Amino acid sequence: MLIKFSVSAGKNGLEETGKRSLMRLILVSTGVVLSSFSILQILAGNPLTATFELLASAVLVWGGWKIVSVRNLTPWIYLYLIPTFCFLLYIIVMPAASTTAYVWIYIIPLLSYLLLGRIRGFLLTMPFALAAIVLYFDKFPLPSHSAGMIDVLNAVLCGVMIIIFVHLYEARRAAAYDELARQAQTDALTGVASRGSFQQALERSIQEAERSNVPLVLVIMDVDHFKRVNDRWGHDAGDQALQHICEGLLLRLRVTDSLGRLGGEEFGLILRNTDLAAATPLVETLRQQIAGNPLLYGEQSIALSATFGLAQWPADGHSASELYRCADQRLYRGKELGRNQLVLSSTVP
Repeated sequence: MLIKFSVSAGKNGLEETGKRSLMRLILVSTGVVLSSFSILQILAGNPLTATFELLASAVLVWGGWKIVSVRNLTPWIYLYLIPTFCFLLYIIVMPAASTTAYVWIYIIPLLSYLLLGRIRGFLLTMPFALAAIVLYFDKFPLPSHSAGMIDVLNAVLCGVMIIIFVHLYEARRAAAYDELARQAQTDALTGVASRGSFQQALERSIQEAERSNVPLVLVIMDVDHFKRVNDRWGHDAGDQALQHICEGLLLRLRVTDSLGRLGGEEFGLILRNTDLAAATPLVETLRQQIAGNPLLYGEQSIALSATFGLAQWPADGHSASELYRCADQRLYRGKELGRNQLVLSSTVP
């Protein structure tokens, strides 16, 4: 929740959006290709097959239009892949099938891995790939001459290499995607949540609070006179000061709390299942932690402090923006009153 906060929600959201776009493209493309084949079937004197392909084409194009709004994408992926793969097996054994029709089998691992990922893609690919080999050699027996065997081995080995390559590629792509998602949701300097990730966490926390009818507290924290640290000791000292402060905060926060960097020397904290009365001693401990632990920079001791503005949901606001505004106003009141303190009321003392 803190340094180890989950990136799965953001990652899954991005990946889901990408899969929906890809699925739409695949459905529409398949529909267009199938309609083209239906024209060839008509010219070849196969009106029944042509009619089936035209109807399937219309369904695919309609599915491409609807796919972006379905609630759960995975069943729709299987609903497309399994009938498609069965049809690809059928064109191997259908009457008067071309001996080169098997080349469409090579698309099975590509679509499976693209749409289902490494593990589920492999599990779907293997039975269809093995079935394709059995059906092909059942219809076209192994040749007895060496030239024919070379052609067969080329076809089989090409399929095996495609499966291996897409498996390795998908494993590396997934790892790279996870790392990009982590970087996007983590502040590179301090390791806490980035601004965007923190805002998403606050929105989710408010939704959870609404469902369970329990309060939460948003805290906005600003490091006092941080510009002086940069001006006097340099930006490296400033960076180390922010890292030092975050390390100290993480030692004191609960596992249910969230910490994020909002920008510069400003940070946000989400204290769940907590009201202002319970949050006050915790935040006071954080203030004392910062003020009582200066940064040791080389042989120098750099004193640090921070000012905190607190706002409670729902007493001080029902939305994230209302809580931000209230906590921010109280933060600036704390600066006006001398800094290095907590402000949890909007009333003038």
